[in-house]
Amino acid sequence: MESMSASDGETVEVVDGVYLTQLLAGQRMSCQHVHIEAGARVPAHQHHFEQAGYIDEGTATFIVDGDDEVVLGAGESYVIAGHRTHAVENRTDDPVTGIDFFAPPRTNPDWAP
Repeated sequence: MESMSASDGETVEVVDGVYLTQLLAGQRMSCQHVHIEAGARVPAHQHHFEQAGYIDEGTATFIVDGDDEVVLGAGESYVIAGHRTHAVENRTDDPVTGIDFFAPPRTNPDWAP
């Protein structure tokens, strides 16, 4: 078994106010920590990975396929199918933190150092 603390990973600011920390990856999935400052936005994008996540604190607005908005708060989780266009915004005055899981593993994301 492997284990890792988020404080052991290297945190990268991928767009203004959005910080991602690559955590461990197994053979079938990987994990990253997410921190989104108040007012920050992850622009619309897509990837082949299935993405599941959990909001630990704050409230995030997901925009799927350009117009379907889903608002999720602390204690809620989600799944986004591969190849679906999605964005996420923090429209509140408080940060959003959570964990994302990717399958297959996203071991070398293009934002990683």
